This record gives sequence, C-alpha cells and structure tokens, in this order.
Amino acid sequence: MLIRTTDGFSPVKMQRSKGKARLSVKNRDGLSCVANLYQEGAAKIRLPKTHSGNALDAVLINTSGGMTDGDRFEWSIDIETNAKAIVTNQACEKVYRARTGDTANVKTDIHVASGAAFSWLPQETILFNAAALTRQLTVHLADDARFLCVEPLIFGRHAMGETVHDVLFRDRWRIFRAERLLHAEDSRFEGTLPPVLHRQATTNGHTALASLVMVHPHCGDMVSAVRQMLNTSGGASAIESSAGSRMVIRMTAQSGLALRKQLVPVIDWCNAKIIGPGHGLPKLWNI
Repeated sequence: MLIRTTDGFSPVKMQRSKGKARLSVKNRDGLSCVANLYQEGAAKIRLPKTHSGNALDAVLINTSGGMTDGDRFEWSIDIETNAKAIVTNQACEKVYRARTGDTANVKTDIHVASGAAFSWLPQETILFNAAALTRQLTVHLADDARFLCVEPLIFGRHAMGETVHDVLFRDRWRIFRAERLLHAEDSRFEGTLPPVLHRQATTNGHTALASLVMVHPHCGDMVSAVRQMLNTSGGASAIESSAGSRMVIRMTAQSGLALRKQLVPVIDWCNAKIIGPGHGLPKLWNI
C-alpha cells in the first residue's frame, strides 16, 4: 500500500496478525486433561466443558477475526500416552483479499503418542476473491495411535452470491506413523480459478470441497460404511502400505451448507471410531 508524501508516494508497512499456541493433553486416571497450555498474540485456545466422554475438547481462536496476507499463525498439539482429544476452531476461518504480494501462513504440528487418539476437526476455511493462503500440516503418530483429520475449503459464499475469480492457495500435508511417511499430499490453486474448478478432475464446478484422512488399523473394514453415507460427489478409499492403514475421503458440494450437511455425518461416524463411542462432535459443528 502507498501513501502520498511531500516526496511522492511511499510504501506503508501494514499491521498484521501473528499468533502461536501450544496444547499438551495427558491421561490422568482415565480422563484426558491439560498438561501444558501456551498462548501468544492473536492465537488463543479455550477448553469447553463437555459431558459426553473422557476425551478433552479444545477450541482454537483467531482473535483478529480473519486472515490476510502477511498474517502468521502456528499451532502445536501434543497428545500424550493413552490420552484422547478433539480440536476444532471457533468459527469458519475467513481469508481476505491479499494486497501486498505476501500470503497468510498457517503451520500446524501434531504429535500423537502410543495408545492415544486425536481428531483434528477445524471448521471450513473460506477464501474470498484474491485471497492468498499457505498452510502446512505435519503429523507424527506412534505405531498404535489413532488419528482423524478434516480440512473443508470454500471458495466464496454461495448464499452471498460471491464468486472467486483469482486465488492463491497452497496446502501441504505430511503424516508420519512410527517415523515412516504414511500420507503425503500437496494441493495448489493459483491464478484464475473458475476454469480449474469446472474440470471433472477437480470439483466439476463445485465451490466447496473437503479432504479427510483417517488412520485406524481397520480402515479396510470401514470404507463400505463410509461410502454408503456419501453421495455421488464424494468418494472413499482404504489404502494399505508398509507404513500402515489409512482411509482417504474426498467430497465436493455446490455450497458451504450443502458440504456441511454431507460432511457432518461422515466425521461424526469416523470420530466415534477414533475417540470411542459416546463422545460426539464438538457443539460448534452443529448445523
């Protein structure tokens, strides 16, 4: 951004949001509770009371109310031996128009120890026109740890008539099990968006999509049940490798609401397999 001065125009350094937060969860007498909690800047973590199970629920909050180019957030989550936790965020994360040529940046590091279970369930990320976002998710799982993650993404709000013409979005996932690479994927949308989304190999014109990865020893036995919950805009595959077993689920929809209606039953079912029966989704995921 430039401002007029007596000598012409000069660049102005824009104020940007930064935040770091770390959460460690331990098992104490069969219940999961906080071991350590650290918060810095615009990154906050809240721990709502629940009465539906022995897992800990945590909510991540970006107090700046959204993200734009130059914002930096780092989240670190450590699930200790035999502990269980579910983490979501307070609301959909909105990423606004970039104006400086930089990107918003989110880095998430997760460690899940032996006998532990963790569900990473952030709500939708909404990208507005000309938004720029780079994300990185790194997960280290013990050999017998269980894990579920979902990342829903929306290009503009359908109900508001928004159309995203131009965007920069880079997303990298790396999931390790017993220090061996179990799952790796990189997603990238850059430049003019509508022609890319209208390809059958991407979203076939849909502007809302979600990716899920479930790490469980019996994924092969679960894939049929998940497929029955999906419509023709979704699919699920169980993948076996030398590093372990995982299920990968993809789905698309015409709007954020349509995606959530399709997504909630799937992650609720998967979450029960990871955390155990009796502990439902966070209340923030209610439609």
